[in-house]
Amino acid sequence: MEPFKGLRVVELCATQAVAQVTQLLADFGAEVVMIEAPGGSPLRQETAFPFWARGKKSVVLDLENEADRGELAKLLHSADVLVEACPVGQLEAWGLGHESLIAANPRLVHGSITPFGPDSPYSGLPFHDDLVQARIGLFSSFFRMARNPKRPPFVSPPFSTHAATHAMNHGLFSALMEREHSGRGQHVDARNALAFYTIDSWQWSEHAIAKRFPDAMVIVPSYDDEGRPRNHLAMRLLVAPTADGHWLQFAATAPRLFRAKMKALGLDWMFDDPEWAEVPMFETAEKFMDLWVRMVEATRTKTMAEWLAIFDADPDVFAEEFRPYDTVLDHPQLVHDGFSVVLEDPENGPVRQPGPLIKADRTPAQLRPAPRLDADRGQVLGQGWSTPAVPCPEPTAPAPRGLPLEGVTIVELCSMYAAPGGPALLAELGARVIKVEPPEGDPIRHIAALPEVSGIRPMLGKESICIDLTKEAGRQLARDLCRDADVVVQSFRAGAVQRLGLDYEAIRQINPDVVYLNACGYGIDGPYGHRPAYAPSIGAAAGFAMINLGMGGEESSDLPFEQILDIARRLSSAGTTNMAQADGAACNGVATGIMFGLYARARGAGGQQLGTSMLNTGSHMMSGFTVTWPGAPAPLLVDEGHTGVRALRRTYAAKSGYVMVVAKTEAEWHGIAEALGAPELAADPRFATFAARDANDAALTAALGELFKARSAQEWEQTFVALRLGVIQVAEEQAESVALDTPFGEQHHLAAVVEDPTWGELPRLVPHVAFSRSTTRIEPAVLAGQQTDQVLTLAGMADRIEQLRADGVVS
Repeated sequence: MEPFKGLRVVELCATQAVAQVTQLLADFGAEVVMIEAPGGSPLRQETAFPFWARGKKSVVLDLENEADRGELAKLLHSADVLVEACPVGQLEAWGLGHESLIAANPRLVHGSITPFGPDSPYSGLPFHDDLVQARIGLFSSFFRMARNPKRPPFVSPPFSTHAATHAMNHGLFSALMEREHSGRGQHVDARNALAFYTIDSWQWSEHAIAKRFPDAMVIVPSYDDEGRPRNHLAMRLLVAPTADGHWLQFAATAPRLFRAKMKALGLDWMFDDPEWAEVPMFETAEKFMDLWVRMVEATRTKTMAEWLAIFDADPDVFAEEFRPYDTVLDHPQLVHDGFSVVLEDPENGPVRQPGPLIKADRTPAQLRPAPRLDADRGQVLGQGWSTPAVPCPEPTAPAPRGLPLEGVTIVELCSMYAAPGGPALLAELGARVIKVEPPEGDPIRHIAALPEVSGIRPMLGKESICIDLTKEAGRQLARDLCRDADVVVQSFRAGAVQRLGLDYEAIRQINPDVVYLNACGYGIDGPYGHRPAYAPSIGAAAGFAMINLGMGGEESSDLPFEQILDIARRLSSAGTTNMAQADGAACNGVATGIMFGLYARARGAGGQQLGTSMLNTGSHMMSGFTVTWPGAPAPLLVDEGHTGVRALRRTYAAKSGYVMVVAKTEAEWHGIAEALGAPELAADPRFATFAARDANDAALTAALGELFKARSAQEWEQTFVALRLGVIQVAEEQAESVALDTPFGEQHHLAAVVEDPTWGELPRLVPHVAFSRSTTRIEPAVLAGQQTDQVLTLAGMADRIEQLRADGVVS
């Protein structure tokens, strides 16, 4: 079955985030109607449009025309879902504000994605992801990937767009599930600037604790001013080239993985040498530097083929190649899983694109090409949506409030960050999440220098029980917990969950209606399913780092050693900052996979096995770069100075500070030129059209560079925000500091204080999505095993607790 067949969805004022939300619904059977302006959606100019518009219908309406607004109103009066990114106040100006819509159609779930939120001082700015990422400090968080660390570098991957996409997924599915009981729709609010912080792993908590306890922890950069590594992660997450010039990203944070890697490098003798006994934990930069150089040199002694043979021989040794954008979808695991596909597009021919976000055993995706402009006008407007297609209860009065996922129980059999981060997001929406940890606790708790710091984010709002799964009694206890769960999610490497007897088939025997999500790094089988997966290696495979540096996959086997070290430092920084990397991107996809399964079950699909992966989620995030078809233009890559990709999508130095400038329309360009006091620039034949500006990009960049020097970045921001034009100050603080230490965080209500069990009062992120009627909750992190007795008691095992503890089954 197609689980969302009959679900009627309207897409309006689409951005990439909106398009990818509705694409997921279309892939699984929903009738998605894109409302396009005359001339077509601006997204049609993007190479990835055939992917983002997959399976949808196109209707052109001129919403400045009253009759066309009436046609849209008719559709919305019987639609199930509206997803839009309209400028704040635009729907109200058209007579289609939320209150009007919900009065006419109480069943409507209305999702709005805005860059900063309708109550933000920046609410009037045009919707450009670059403006958000510059203002919240993301550029500054990547400062070490550029050769000039004093200037915040332009960041290419759309981290905040990706986060907003999934925040809306979580909100829409939650609201639709709640509607199954109440019969009522509601408004769902997602904001790029808030959703972005879900991608942070532990930078936020580390900063908050260092700020509160300055004598306990000092945050040290990964590399010192001389470029020497300052901590053990540079060794565990080694970046180095092969003998034939391929760049590798190793990922070996676990002790056994690091030992295996050192053996492969021929350096395992160090473990028995008193001089190196503390490897890879040292006190001095000189010692770190010595080891780092040895490891890089050892990597360079073997070709790529020789390294691949080593990886095949020992599953504990692995590194991903840094892939340029045009080879990401060639990854063998994506191909194996059907997550890399070719669809015949009516306008562009065969389009190489990511497959479905989720693999669903009982309700597989049905992929259909994107529509031609206005191709479905007659069918959609002629047929209309006169009666609801999806049955649900009659609306209750008054409208109920409460947590949308109240009553949902998730059992989490996951470790580290990517998979556990997903259920933590759903705990904010009311799900009960039972985290099963080993007796020593999830390894994520011990990655940062101080205990628990790195584990705060993925432990928020959960109940933790420590179970020894090496014992049969422990495995049986885990099965008992899964017996009554709505969802079981696991992230073991291929084969491990079967050996534990906790795989889908085993759980289905005792819980036929379970939604079972495999949330692995690569997958449950295939060529990479048995490989260890960490944020840096997945980021390398998905193209994060190469695109961030503007590298197209150039290879050289004869680079000077100092240049090798320089590239290694910058590649590492381009893909593995704690604030924005593949772990955080993947956790959003895990939460979406869970919500997909729950809502499909509510629509009659029953329980089933689902699958997603860190790698597949990353390929969806990077679709703006990786989608291609014959004759497609190559994506624009950042310039060598990391200032931007073209004159009107670039950072400029102001009298003090920097500004981010984005203008995608002629009106925006003319407005910026006028506000700069240089209207003659817009009239100059060299810059009068898009094609002319493209041909004279260097000249326009130079002219704008001189003009922006006249005033400070703050002054320019005030001017352009008032005019609703795309110029904003680039935050020179890193993202966590912007949120916690500047007025921006308070203005945008980013933090709330909770009582952490380790650190006392501590700020944490507010819930990543909001509702007009349903509520959310803000809970602290939990310690390993903190709720062991509580979980067992609620499971009816109170009389067994003492014996289970005595036998070492729980702790």
